[in-house]
Amino acid sequence: MRIGFYTSTLNDRPIEEVIDFAKDSGFDAIEIDVGGHIKTPDNVAAVVAKARGKGLTVSSITLFGNQLEPDAKKRTELRARTVDFAKAIDAAGVPTFVIFPGRDNSIDEEANFKDFAAFINGLLAGMPQSKLQIAIENWPGPNDDFIATTTAGWVKLLGLIPDRRFGLEFDPSHLIRLGIDPYATYEKVKDRVKILHGKDTVIDKARLQDVGYHGQGWWRYVLPGSGLLDWPRFIKQAKAGGFDDIISIEHEDADYGWPGKDLAARKEGEKKALAYLRGVIG
Repeated sequence: MRIGFYTSTLNDRPIEEVIDFAKDSGFDAIEIDVGGHIKTPDNVAAVVAKARGKGLTVSSITLFGNQLEPDAKKRTELRARTVDFAKAIDAAGVPTFVIFPGRDNSIDEEANFKDFAAFINGLLAGMPQSKLQIAIENWPGPNDDFIATTTAGWVKLLGLIPDRRFGLEFDPSHLIRLGIDPYATYEKVKDRVKILHGKDTVIDKARLQDVGYHGQGWWRYVLPGSGLLDWPRFIKQAKAGGFDDIISIEHEDADYGWPGKDLAARKEGEKKALAYLRGVIG
C-alpha cells in the first residue's frame, strides 16, 4: 500500500506548493481536487505532469457536485463537465475519477438510483477501450441525504452498474457517524473498492446524550489514529481482501487547522497522519 493525501485541505495554496510539500514530506501520491487545483479539463494534463515530475503518483482526481441536481439545466451542465473531465483524466493516465451521486428530492429513491446508474453506464459505454475507473465517495452530502452511502445503497447501485470500472472510494469515517459497521460493510463491497480515504471520526457521547442524532456537535472528523476506527484491523482486512493501492488522507481535523486556518497546523496534520499510517502498514 502507498499513502497520499487529498489536496482539498490545501486548496488555498498553489498546486506547485502542494506538490513540493507532498514530495518533501515523503508522500507517495496525491489525490487532486478539481475545484481547488485544476478548475477546467484542459488543465488536467499540465497539473498531473507537475506532480509526476516530482516523482508523485496521481492516485485520483475528484470533482464535487450533485450528479442528480434537481435543476435540469444545471444537471446537464455538470454531467457534460463530468464527461469532459473523464476524457481528460483518462488521456492523462490517471487511474481513478471520483464523483458524488447526490440526490434529487423531487423524485423517489428508485428513480434516483436508476438515473445515476444510467448516466454512469452511458459514460463508461462511451469509453469502451478506457481503463479509467469511476468511483463515488460515500459522503452523505451537506444534507445527509445522498444516495448510495450505506451498505444496502452500495449493493443496489453496484448491481445497477455492473461494469467493473465503476466502484467506491471507501471512507470509513462517514460510516462511523452513520452508525454503520465499517468492517462488515467493507466485506460486502471489497471487490469494488478503488481507493481508500484516510479519515476517522470521534463521537462525543455526552453531547450526543444531550442533543440526539439530529442535533449538532456530537461527532467530528479527525486524523487517522485519533478516532474510533481500529486502523490496524481495517488495513489488515483490506490487505486480506486484495487491496494493495492508495490510502488517500482526507484531512478535516479542526485540531490541525481545518478548514483553511493555520497553514502550518494543516501541514502538520498531514504529516502526522502519514507517520501514523506508515507505522500501521509497516
